[in-house]
Amino acid sequence: MRAWELHEAGWKQKDIATALGVSEGAVSQWFKKAKTQGVQALRHQPPPGAKPRLSTEQMAQLPTLLAKGAEAFGFHGDVWTTERVAQMILHVFGVSYHPAHCSRLLRGVKYSLQKPIQKATQRDEVAIQAWKEERWPALKKRPKRKIVPLSL
Repeated sequence: MRAWELHEAGWKQKDIATALGVSEGAVSQWFKKAKTQGVQALRHQPPPGAKPRLSTEQMAQLPTLLAKGAEAFGFHGDVWTTERVAQMILHVFGVSYHPAHCSRLLRGVKYSLQKPIQKATQRDEVAIQAWKEERWPALKKRPKRKIVPLSL
């Protein structure tokens, strides 16, 4: 856009290239684009990237499917991992995603992987509390006391 402004102000192509630190060929391409497609075509346009494999309708279904829990899709334990989400998407929609990309999909639908709410069934609360009260204090590191020599 600045190159076009300078061109409109009467600058030569060579001077514009020098002032902006680009080649004369680049300036020439910009001017050609501006003349054929209009000045607005010079604005930066980020590359569009690949088209999403899941449609917007399918993306809208993701939170509902995740709310059913991992066990509803044949997994042991009700914890969603990115690998499990990738397998579920493949099974339900027939679309393959790398597990690392699934975290982006989950963020896109405002869903985050959480720790399970249920605690282990074999958990012994009494034994845990006894360990915390009796064993843990003995294991905690205590600050060493400085011994200051007595001066006579």
